[in-house]
Amino acid sequence: MFGDAIDMKLMSAEEAVSRFLKEGDQLSLGGFTVSRNPMLIAREIIRQRLKNLHIVCHSHGQALDLLIGAGCVSHLEIAYGGTGRFAPTCIRFRKAVCDGLIKFEDYSNYQMSLRFLAGSMGLPFMATKSGLETDLVKLEGFPVSERGHAKIPNKKLDIIQNPFAETDDRVILLPALNPDVSIIHAQYVGTDGTVRIKGLTFADLEQAKASRHVIVTCEQILPRHFIRQDPDQNSLPPFFIDAVIHAPYSAHPTACHYFYDYDPSHLRLYQNVAGNDATFENYLQEWVYDVPDQASYLEKVGVKDLLRIRADECLGYAKGLDRR
Repeated sequence: MFGDAIDMKLMSAEEAVSRFLKEGDQLSLGGFTVSRNPMLIAREIIRQRLKNLHIVCHSHGQALDLLIGAGCVSHLEIAYGGTGRFAPTCIRFRKAVCDGLIKFEDYSNYQMSLRFLAGSMGLPFMATKSGLETDLVKLEGFPVSERGHAKIPNKKLDIIQNPFAETDDRVILLPALNPDVSIIHAQYVGTDGTVRIKGLTFADLEQAKASRHVIVTCEQILPRHFIRQDPDQNSLPPFFIDAVIHAPYSAHPTACHYFYDYDPSHLRLYQNVAGNDATFENYLQEWVYDVPDQASYLEKVGVKDLLRIRADECLGYAKGLDRR
């Protein structure tokens, strides 16, 4: 289609999920709360009814909550899950933890970022002093019986004496993360496969570099010569990427900087239905199972709502959007 290296990696969301993700895999989610969630891939995972996924992310929101609510997740390692004022704590995430439906391990944002950084550098752990005097080092979520199996480290963390200090100087060792698959959403991908993320990258780059496979959804495909004109603006080289899905608005209802804002009306809708099992199942049927691809999903959202959240080209977000 584009006559370049990306042709080998361009595929549908259905093909990418079926090719690179399987039941029981450890999956990292790019984005943050209501920004650049890989929603298209999350909905496809649900449609393919993948189960027993082990999710790792530093902080997340809508995609995480949808996957947990649909019963796709068995284990979770995270610092925070929420969608701002619409859900200070993600609704299905909170319910799953309280009801014992998933196993959950808690780290800080900084600690999770360091764990991905260690994985991206090929290191077995990363040292830090952050969290030494908190309950994060005292409490563990995963049962002892599961330690050392699959992708679960044999301990949450370790505290050691700094070997270079002559006085008491403790440091925390955090186990590295190397997910099976990372899914991220970007604004641009070049025809050579180069990924460009505008705005905050959160932990996306470290997650991608630490993962065995990387699936990227994007808003636009750019010519190779154009994306190479400003190399300092690029985020990931082609050899990190296994699959590219060109799908505008595939982070909806979360935001994609310079393209569209988060959708308050849809997030309010979700807020109103997610707390009840029956109404949440109706939501899944209506917004996931009954819309088999991105085109049908956007048709259901409607042109009026898509135009309402379109971002100002200079500001990067929708000026005057009613966020109540």
